[in-house]
Amino acid sequence: MASTFPRSSDRRFATTALSLEVLLSVGALAGGAALVLGPRGEILPLPVSALAGSPFDSYLLPGVVLFAVLGVGPLVAAYLARRRHPLAPTAALAVGLALLVWLAVEIAVIGFSMTPPLQPVYLLLGAAITLVGLAWVRRAQV
Repeated sequence: MASTFPRSSDRRFATTALSLEVLLSVGALAGGAALVLGPRGEILPLPVSALAGSPFDSYLLPGVVLFAVLGVGPLVAAYLARRRHPLAPTAALAVGLALLVWLAVEIAVIGFSMTPPLQPVYLLLGAAITLVGLAWVRRAQV
């Protein structure tokens, strides 16, 4: 059963989390689908050589994980935020942390890139979702 949050700050947390989660989801669904459909860089101009030294010989598995975890996952979290479900604060925090972990692994495997500046943008998005989730979790515990 979903609960409602009477405090206006809780409504702001829910609205902010929902917006950021949907933004992440759109990018991750598109990026994940492009990697799955073109796992050797046919759609996104990513050289397979960037995967040298990683456990991957194509972008197929990273694309599936990107699509499922950072595409579908934030949609579930956004749905929980929209419904003001008691798990929504924890879901927002989990989504933010998942994005930060994804980026840390990506940077460790293929390196940091500013062309295009997707990594810095998603690092900021991950930090924002994590901070909103953390503040919302703390607020929900009061």
